[in-house]
Amino acid sequence: MKRKHPSYDLDELDIKILTILMNDASMPYTEIAKKLVVSGGTIHVRMKKMQELGIIKGSILTIDAQKIGYDITAFLGIDLEKGSQYADAVKQLKKVKEVVELHYCTGQYSMFAKIICRDTSHLREVLNKEIQSLKGIKRTETIISLEESIKRQIAL
Repeated sequence: MKRKHPSYDLDELDIKILTILMNDASMPYTEIAKKLVVSGGTIHVRMKKMQELGIIKGSILTIDAQKIGYDITAFLGIDLEKGSQYADAVKQLKKVKEVVELHYCTGQYSMFAKIICRDTSHLREVLNKEIQSLKGIKRTETIISLEESIKRQIAL
């Protein structure tokens, strides 16, 4: 089955390569090649092409935040005073290291952020001193996550 990319058709081999790497981004190309019964060079060429096209944007190391002392995950609805302040708000929020995701969205809020903190005291400090005091932020609403039940990439 082929899947369309604006300038590249993903074929079954591409999809299998991506699926393997989404499960273990550290797997060497030679091992992927053995699993898929192709040459290491084939894997390398396919990966390079998908990287050049922006289909693959890199690989990440995932850390369990709780195991290093960050026990609170919260989602923050952010309402801006004006929509035109979005770009400036993004620049400011990039400086807050506890903000791990930020989305421009429709609905009740202008932006939605995911933040990770050590505990409720740390969360309160980040909200009061670093986020709610930023220029252009009208108000925020915080939703604390009790458990992350699903976290995955899009299935291919």
